[in-house]
Amino acid sequence: MAKQTIKDLNLKGRKCLIRVDFNVPQGKDGSISDDRRIKAALPTIKYALDNGAAVILVSHLGRPTGDPATDGPYKLDPIAARLGEVLGKPVAKADDTVGADAQAKSAVMKPGDVLILENVRFNKGEKKGDPAFAKSLAGLADCYVNDAFGTCHRDEASMVAVPEQFAPADRAIGFLVGKELDILEKLLGHPAKPMIAMMGGSKVSDKIGVITNLLPKIDALLVGGAMTYTFLKAQGHTTGGSRVEGDKLDLALQILEAAGDKLKLPLDHLVSRSLDPSSETMIVEGSDIPDGWIGIDIGPKTIAAYGEAVRNAGTVIWNGPMGKFEDEPFRKGTAGMAAAMAESTGITVVGGGETAEAAELFGVAEKVSHVSTGGGAFLESLEGKVFNSLNVIPEKA
Repeated sequence: MAKQTIKDLNLKGRKCLIRVDFNVPQGKDGSISDDRRIKAALPTIKYALDNGAAVILVSHLGRPTGDPATDGPYKLDPIAARLGEVLGKPVAKADDTVGADAQAKSAVMKPGDVLILENVRFNKGEKKGDPAFAKSLAGLADCYVNDAFGTCHRDEASMVAVPEQFAPADRAIGFLVGKELDILEKLLGHPAKPMIAMMGGSKVSDKIGVITNLLPKIDALLVGGAMTYTFLKAQGHTTGGSRVEGDKLDLALQILEAAGDKLKLPLDHLVSRSLDPSSETMIVEGSDIPDGWIGIDIGPKTIAAYGEAVRNAGTVIWNGPMGKFEDEPFRKGTAGMAAAMAESTGITVVGGGETAEAAELFGVAEKVSHVSTGGGAFLESLEGKVFNSLNVIPEKA
């Protein structure tokens, strides 16, 4: 059954506390290098404002230590400034989360006002799920909306204990979380066939839960990235200097046995003398990597085969790049899969931070069905996990 959404709340003349995920990538100077998560929250924020609410925003940024001397880069002032730009109206910023400044600024808010509180993780009570902290934070508003899918797998105060302070009728999810849940329901419920999972990245161990849960549902699992070489090593092939999880070979064999013909490994590889993008490269066909070479990307035959499978699929889930796409010489595989995703007529879903970055880099983020904003939460959802942050939101009546 569907969750209660912001559309089910009484918003007029009330203060609405919205938990957003503005944990955005930053440059070394603290500047925002990707504001996708800020823009993704706009529909929920605008809806609340258009329906007569004053909006109080809560987010974390990075992993502050609690030391004011080093936590400066994690202050939300640049976030407030960027939000004001994309929202097209002033955004007030409190210098604390539940302290005197937050209380004073929230007390004088009028319908249409927007206030963002300081980084919620500056408070030790956030990570601990502290009830006293949660009560203070909830006390600033009249209703609560969870629009932070990227943090839904965390049992932090602002995700679980804070909504519990509100009456059930005053708790809801926002449009971003709603969209993520709709997509996951399609993927895990009755997906259009054939259904393909494309997995890359470096570690088999990071994907075991996802692979295990998806195997009964998918028709093919296309493997790329460095995790390829753990599978090949487990099969007895030579892997040269490629990255291999030596302590996960038994796990890789178990996956290979469980997957059978569904699991597809690359037909060829781009190999390099080193990880340096200026290093010598060549294409190696088959499953063995020569000594002195590192598997760095999938090769042209694999790009063609995987691309055809993706273009002809009814549903595709892509998590993890096919190679070291940060460097131009090593990105043809990832770029090729991004293009195939854009050309597919099926439901195409991109999940995971690096994969979302690749979709942006190769210009396909607007051409696929959905790019998830929740890296860890997306993967844990695919593993079949249930989140307490969503359990506290009532089902729609």
